[in-house]
Amino acid sequence: MSDVARATAERRACEAAIWGMPAVGVYDIELALQRDAGAKPGVIGYMTAPMDSRHGFLTANDVTPYVFSGLTTINGPIVIDVPPAGDKAAYFGTITNAWQVPLADVGTTGQDKGEGGKYLILPPGYDGEVPDGYFTHQSNTWGVHFAFRPVGKNGGTHADQAAYAQKLQWHPLSEANNPQPTEFVDVKENPVNTLPVYDFTFYTDLNAVIQREPVLEQDKVMMGMLASLGMERGKPFEPDEEMRDVLQSGLECAYDHMQEHFITKSVVPLWEDRKWGVWLFAEGQAEAGFPYVTEDSVLIDDRAGGSYFWITYLPKNLGGGTFYLTGLHDSDGNMMNGKDTYKLNVPADTPAEDFWAAIAYSMKTKGFIQGAESVGRSSPNLPDMNVNDDGSVDVYFAPEAPEGQEANWVPTGEDFFLLFRLYGPSEGWIESGWKLPDVEKVN
Repeated sequence: MSDVARATAERRACEAAIWGMPAVGVYDIELALQRDAGAKPGVIGYMTAPMDSRHGFLTANDVTPYVFSGLTTINGPIVIDVPPAGDKAAYFGTITNAWQVPLADVGTTGQDKGEGGKYLILPPGYDGEVPDGYFTHQSNTWGVHFAFRPVGKNGGTHADQAAYAQKLQWHPLSEANNPQPTEFVDVKENPVNTLPVYDFTFYTDLNAVIQREPVLEQDKVMMGMLASLGMERGKPFEPDEEMRDVLQSGLECAYDHMQEHFITKSVVPLWEDRKWGVWLFAEGQAEAGFPYVTEDSVLIDDRAGGSYFWITYLPKNLGGGTFYLTGLHDSDGNMMNGKDTYKLNVPADTPAEDFWAAIAYSMKTKGFIQGAESVGRSSPNLPDMNVNDDGSVDVYFAPEAPEGQEANWVPTGEDFFLLFRLYGPSEGWIESGWKLPDVEKVN
């Protein structure tokens, strides 16, 4: 391979990885269910308790369990039957296509408004009969993916959430009169690692998506470039050692690009005198339901480094019962590392009517810090934590627990960032003047 050919291939491999990030991210969730939990296609993963550091999932929380799967309409329309909200739990989540474009929100803040409903997903080009009585959505991909949270209510326990989770059902529309029971696998007991891996498997996963999904009109230019890397529909993807080396170089370029976008463009300050920030999505995308496609372009940088490099399953309608604060820097403006000790003081009057949670994530993977005894602290932990005289609580992030603060400690050991979630944020809390103190580096 000449120097010119290599430079061209590396550049195209870099752009391919950025372009393919949302598809790889959601495909890897489906793949992990089958690889790590032994699930057959169509089996739904649920949890008898929230995730812990054994689970790999982009910026998931460790407070509420998840329910997720990857389905297909390749054989015809499918129905996802969401149960009505129960006394102890209710669903919150989104159905997407194979590129993570939201199709529908479900549950109390979704289309069924907590009353339950049958979501009918039609395959690309479907021209058959569409029956009444469904929330009907047309997809332009065969793949249908979802992640829901059975959120507890009225003192609901994890057992209540797990029982409610398994009321979810799905079936082909053709079997509507006699659907088979939906199968589930407990991914608390069978931990899955759904995190994208930035090695050759990234491209094999991307190829798997390309082979099984229709080519969208907006992606034909990229498909032409992928052919020069040996990735073509209907043909085996078998790059030689030289091309594999080229692909790895391109992937490292893509990772660095998405990482820089995440750090420098994805978060903007909420308060002028604080380092805490809020997510900044591409202009107009939240209002449009996050298609990341405009009349003029595909927003590949914004949907990759700006979103799916570090999050999954954006909702069709942004809002609902949570608010996220992102912490990338300490009070001195420095990125947080895994060697120093940091302290976050959470005030007693934190405006979360349900609860608050502070979770540390690996800056490298955007998932939990693997092997950590705990990945975060939340207000449900308060009875076991050291609480200050004013009712506030100090949460410590450090490789080792400060003396006497084991109950308030979140292990790090590598570069990290924080998400501080307000569950059930009080109405008007931003206008109230309340502010979360910055994370401080301490001795």
